[in-house]
Amino acid sequence: QVQIAESGGGLVQPGGSLKLSCTVSGSSVRLTEMGWYRQAPGKQRESVACIGTGCFTNYADSVAGRFAISRDNAKNMVYLQMNSLKPEDTAVYYCNHWPPYSNWGQGTQVIVSS
Repeated sequence: QVQIAESGGGLVQPGGSLKLSCTVSGSSVRLTEMGWYRQAPGKQRESVACIGTGCFTNYADSVAGRFAISRDNAKNMVYLQMNSLKPEDTAVYYCNHWPPYSNWGQGTQVIVSS
């Protein structure tokens, strides 16, 4: 059974940076497309980044040039480096396969506010 755990969220000022981490067990991140998703209050969950040759697109337009997804195959982890954060990036961030087919983790809360 695949288990996913996200971490690294927090409160950051506009223009700041955060790096999110995703630990995956029960599936190899090297062998599949992995993605980061987010859900803002009152909105549907959306895909923001994807890594792998099968990704339809690597970054949502709203984060392209500011976010970078990466993975460490040896640690079986996926990361999301977020720079130049904006208040509209405030959301709970989740990691999953792309497209998502595993159970969702708890997510990690990111709040961008002054």
